[in-house]
Amino acid sequence: MLSDKMQEALNDQLNAEIYSSYLYLAMQAYFQSKSLTGFANWMQVQTQEELTHAMKFYGFISERGGRINLKSIEAPPGDWESPLAVFEAGYQHEQLVTGLINKLVDLSLAESDHATNTFLQWFVSEQVEEEDNASTVIERIKLVGEAPGGLFLLDQELGQRTFTPPAASAE
Repeated sequence: MLSDKMQEALNDQLNAEIYSSYLYLAMQAYFQSKSLTGFANWMQVQTQEELTHAMKFYGFISERGGRINLKSIEAPPGDWESPLAVFEAGYQHEQLVTGLINKLVDLSLAESDHATNTFLQWFVSEQVEEEDNASTVIERIKLVGEAPGGLFLLDQELGQRTFTPPAASAE
């Protein structure tokens, strides 16, 4: 059974994960509007990942006897200055999510909620990957600079990313 405080915090994270999906969907739309279909694909995969994260929280709250409390989702930005600015915003967002996950871990430890702590460890590891993925693309965009041919090649490469659902785990 979840404490009221933990249930509220997990619901807040569920909301944050849905917002993350919404943000990446807006980024996908931005790239589509610029005819950067590979970049748009990368963001579509990211959108799917974030929805999967949200559903993991949804399932966990439910499995622990908690009540799901869906909240309003804030509208994400819809325009950026450049592909680099999009990925920098995504990286900053992932750093924010990492902080939110860390606070949830701290709360689970403070409440001796070992089941929630175990559940959250997957997200701790996932956030390392999320930040690395975004920072890698940022570095590649910086390497390309203003070279249109380089941006074209990077767009083709990012178009190869596919969504792989996370393996079932014993949460």
